[in-house]
Amino acid sequence: MAYESRYPLHAADLLSRRAELTPDRLALLDLHTGEEYTYRQLNERANRLANFMRSLGVEKGDRVSILAQNCIHYVDLLYGLGKIGAIFAPLNWRLTAHELTYIADDCRPKVMVCGPEYIDVVEALHRELDFPVIVGIEGATANDASGVQFVAYEDGLAAVADTEPERPPLTGEDIACILYTSGTTGRPKGAMISHRQVLWNSINTVISWGLTEHDISPVMTPMFHAGGLFIFLTPLFYVGGKILLARSFDSEVSLEFIQSGRCTVVLGVPTLFQMWMNSPAFAGADFSHVRYFISGGAPCPVSLIKAWREAKGGYLHQGYGLTEVGVNCFTMTDEESITRMGSVGKPIFHSHMRIIDEDGRDVPRGQTGELVIYGPHVCSGYWGDPEATRHAIKDGWFHTGDMARQDEDGYYYLAGRYKDMIISGGENVYAAEVESVFLEHPAVNEAALIGAADEKWGEVGLMVVVLRPGGAAKAEELIEFCRGRLARYKVPKHVIFAEALPYSPYGKVIKAELREKYINHRA
Repeated sequence: MAYESRYPLHAADLLSRRAELTPDRLALLDLHTGEEYTYRQLNERANRLANFMRSLGVEKGDRVSILAQNCIHYVDLLYGLGKIGAIFAPLNWRLTAHELTYIADDCRPKVMVCGPEYIDVVEALHRELDFPVIVGIEGATANDASGVQFVAYEDGLAAVADTEPERPPLTGEDIACILYTSGTTGRPKGAMISHRQVLWNSINTVISWGLTEHDISPVMTPMFHAGGLFIFLTPLFYVGGKILLARSFDSEVSLEFIQSGRCTVVLGVPTLFQMWMNSPAFAGADFSHVRYFISGGAPCPVSLIKAWREAKGGYLHQGYGLTEVGVNCFTMTDEESITRMGSVGKPIFHSHMRIIDEDGRDVPRGQTGELVIYGPHVCSGYWGDPEATRHAIKDGWFHTGDMARQDEDGYYYLAGRYKDMIISGGENVYAAEVESVFLEHPAVNEAALIGAADEKWGEVGLMVVVLRPGGAAKAEELIEFCRGRLARYKVPKHVIFAEALPYSPYGKVIKAELREKYINHRA
């Protein structure tokens, strides 16, 4: 009998084993409540959650959702549900009840956990979908007399034991989470995150990014997203580090606790880094204890990386990951983050990557193609959608839909989403490349390229620009600025100015909304 089948290690074991190894080490500080938790205390909460859910009839394979801002309950659910083989399916609190109805109907949670600010939304969902149980946290109480079973979260935990629950048979291929993609190009799909993927994401991140038990990291990004759950939270629990849990992002407050909490590794998305730089507190911020910052969620403009380094020095890495393939797919040294600005680095240790053309053939180095990824950190497909799974995963290779190139030294550079590619006069134009040039202009704060139909060229670039506060520029000026920096066919033919760009909760521009507003609406 194989070792894996006799002595499997699952995501459900990560907190249990860490609590055995370092029970009294401080694991998490909840910045909202001020409460601190050791690894023993976190594991006891997870055990109580598992036993509580069992008392509500939750079994292996059942889904449990939460609609709440960042809180300790996400940690309880992630690890507690894993222990009993149930599936954690967090919901995006930024969506409307109408949008959430589609997702909740897709995953059909047996129990819905919600915070007080979302009880009305959850009860509206219940009237549509009829959840068996609603569990309220932080004082949430039921308003709807619909006969739904309503239980207070802390009462439920207090009524059960904190001992390890009886485990059902589990393998690494059992599903631990369903995380819904951002849906920037269509309806969200539920990526099935296996116990294997959670474990290997932790291993890969610890190895590739050099995490140790001495590292401290804040979680500011939403925990309904892979970034909040898996970029640093699970890897740091794996290695015995410490998490500072923020309820949400605030530029001033986060700058303060990054310093006071002596954080050593910090994740942000490009918009967060820009907001920090725009903050009055940024100039005086002391980041001497930060080993490195990582920007993820969307391509980080080289101009922003340069501006950050000029202001603060230190190391700002460009990261890359996807919900479906793990949140840390590349790595680079601190020195490489300076000499290879714009690169995401080289593939992590336990991963294989290729760049292919439309026929599935590897492209020569230096040429752009689609990035495909293979390894133990790849998801199991999409919940209830075998067609989407077959389209995305072929012979074990996940087709990311992201365009990339590899230089002669093996460093990878992202060129944007395949669907963001514009074909103008038979030439491929990659949005990220053109956007990065626009962002070098001192008056430009944000830029997003979309394609507009053209009788002569088939398609031409239309750039939507948000100017910096106090910045001034005309469309002709920005186009001329690009002419000396890009091949002629890459230069956008049109520039439109906007007050703001639409962003998904994951820091990505929702280009479907831009196309609807500036192209489809005018067609």
